[in-house]
Amino acid sequence: MTALPEPAQIVADLPTDVEAYFVPLGEGRYQPTVHVQGAWRDWEHHLAPVVGLLTHEMLSHDPREDVQLSRITLEAYGVMPALPSQIEVRTVRPGRTIELLEATMTIADRVVVRAHAWRIAVADTAAVAGHEIEHLPAPDSLPAWDGMGVWSGAFLDTVEFREVPGHGPGRGRAWLRSTTPLLAGQEVSPTAQVLALSDVANGTGPRRDPSEWMFPNVEITLHLFRQPVNGWVGLDGQVAWGPTGAGLTSSWMHDEQGPFARIEQSLTVRPMPESL
Repeated sequence: MTALPEPAQIVADLPTDVEAYFVPLGEGRYQPTVHVQGAWRDWEHHLAPVVGLLTHEMLSHDPREDVQLSRITLEAYGVMPALPSQIEVRTVRPGRTIELLEATMTIADRVVVRAHAWRIAVADTAAVAGHEIEHLPAPDSLPAWDGMGVWSGAFLDTVEFREVPGHGPGRGRAWLRSTTPLLAGQEVSPTAQVLALSDVANGTGPRRDPSEWMFPNVEITLHLFRQPVNGWVGLDGQVAWGPTGAGLTSSWMHDEQGPFARIEQSLTVRPMPESL
């Protein structure tokens, strides 16, 4: 297995002059930029742009106009150093109406993320479409929010926030948007660009100070009942911590047309160690 550089060297090697989260290197390889820096360690990827990257690769795999993304689950196997990665995608279960894909992200000869996505057939169900999910107030009607200042990391520096009434510890309600492209010099779908903000849900309503407690999510699952549009992304979530170190963040995800997905994140909760 390839030995990792020292953390300081990983940070020093991150491009700082590219306005994108990743630079495509060809054949599924990607160079992260400084904008991917995580919230707890500056030498690792934040999971949020990784969600967008893997979504992009899976949507690009054997693309079909007659299917749509229905569910995506990413399992994080541990720390993801901010080093060049290799993404590989395969079809696990082909089909005309349902199709299952698998993707892996490898860094320094180690698989750090494994993802699965269901694609389902597109059909005209407009006549029966509906939901009972509360809409969020429009982002343009809300004030800017600096509550994410409790977090560090360059990724969150790329994101603008608006606070939604009802926000508080254990209750994350906010609009957010990023003008930083997912990929340098390459167009991506609105779905990939929007889902690159999904993992922020676990940080918008922390139950305790993240400088005193760690609660990273070991996975993220998104269920989509509509494909999103670019622009502001709304998060309306609740955070539950159990008595034995497990937690769960559950959020509705919105665009400016309304809710379109449900996010679930399993957490490992523990006191902040003396050193990371």
